[in-house]
Amino acid sequence: MSINSVPTTDQLPVVVIGAGPIGLAAAAHLVERGLEPLVLEAGPSAGSAVREWAHVRLFSPWAEVTDPAAEKLLAPTGWVRPDGATCPTGGDWAEKYLQPLADTLGDKVRYGATVTGVARAGRDRVVDSGRDEQPFTVHIQLADGHEERVTARAVIDASGTWSIPSPMGADGLPALGEKAATDRISYRVPDLSNPAVRARYAGKRTAVVGSGASAFTALAYLADLAKEEDGTHTVWILRRGISANTYGGGEADQLPGRGALGLRAKAAVESGHAGAATGFRTEAVERDTDGRLILVAEDGRRLDPVDEIIVLTGFRPDLSFLSEVRLGLDERLQAPTALAPLIDPNVHSCGTVYPHGVGELSHPEQDIYLVGMKSYGRAPTFLAMTGYEQVRSLTAAIAGDREAAERVELTLPETGVCGGAGLFDDPDTVQSSEGGGCCAAPSTLQIGIGAPASSGDC
Repeated sequence: MSINSVPTTDQLPVVVIGAGPIGLAAAAHLVERGLEPLVLEAGPSAGSAVREWAHVRLFSPWAEVTDPAAEKLLAPTGWVRPDGATCPTGGDWAEKYLQPLADTLGDKVRYGATVTGVARAGRDRVVDSGRDEQPFTVHIQLADGHEERVTARAVIDASGTWSIPSPMGADGLPALGEKAATDRISYRVPDLSNPAVRARYAGKRTAVVGSGASAFTALAYLADLAKEEDGTHTVWILRRGISANTYGGGEADQLPGRGALGLRAKAAVESGHAGAATGFRTEAVERDTDGRLILVAEDGRRLDPVDEIIVLTGFRPDLSFLSEVRLGLDERLQAPTALAPLIDPNVHSCGTVYPHGVGELSHPEQDIYLVGMKSYGRAPTFLAMTGYEQVRSLTAAIAGDREAAERVELTLPETGVCGGAGLFDDPDTVQSSEGGGCCAAPSTLQIGIGAPASSGDC
């Protein structure tokens, strides 16, 4: 090969990790900018993680979960966006939008390609000399076990956090005995339309650990099951006490789906289908003589035995394959340092965040970005529209259009009622919900863990 045939860094593709909603939107924006994307998806299809919660309905309607650049790319194929006022399930989102978008991108999307490492060519994270001039090398493992290395001008990590659910231990580590009890523990909202899953919880006593929308969803599902199957009961494990803010904004929530979900969780408790153990910081999981599970708190409290445990305490980013690049991450949230103060649940519980882009998502290492759920680290809330604005901004930056990159092109809807700090665990602390939304800014909603599919269109 002659020296003239060797591609320059600018001629290399931009590698996008993950063929979920934000990764595919990034690819669409790159195409719109005349740049070549290469999307690497570990799963066998687009939206592989979304498909794992196919039975759950989003809070956001179709009009807010499709990206404008993606719609432009899809338009020549005859694709028409579903009714913008209705809220899709995860399955709808994957089948009616994500997969068609990936199909349109064609061979720009590779399935069964797991990213195992990202680095600068010929430079580990220690080396300074000539670092910024080197392209990225992206190491991948294929479904058949073979390894490859791809060279890229930039890397957009949209791999999400779905693969690493947080454990039930109050200190952030697995509770004693948690790993040994995995046969009775799930870290996902159950799909009770599946006969095998339904049988697992019907007529059983189940502990649900967590206080967010995922826990609300599980409580609502299990309450519906309790109405049909005698002996079905739930105990809700909360690190804090129950106050006016526990169930969210209710009818005051400007996201009707989220507000209705909180009310359904409240109804599950008030009807007796679920009990609550408050101020309970889980330290251990033990088995009784019948093999049932006993939760033990840090203060020594022991709950009555349960048959199953559903742990819904959030997710964490997988940073293992990014160890050789220089990221600037907040020490608490593992989110980009400039973004973290905007989404810190120590400050507020509703996830309020301004639209943001390349400025908040940049790292000491140039041209590598964490986007979507991955950019939020351990923060619990995220809005698809926010992710679409992220990738619009940073793809403009990669293309050299700094003016467009720094321009805000998103107006977020006002949502919810904030109860102040969302992580303080004092069960006796009462937080006020007066005044509606918090922080004088639009807020976010969660995707993928919204109202049960049976609850209506939104």
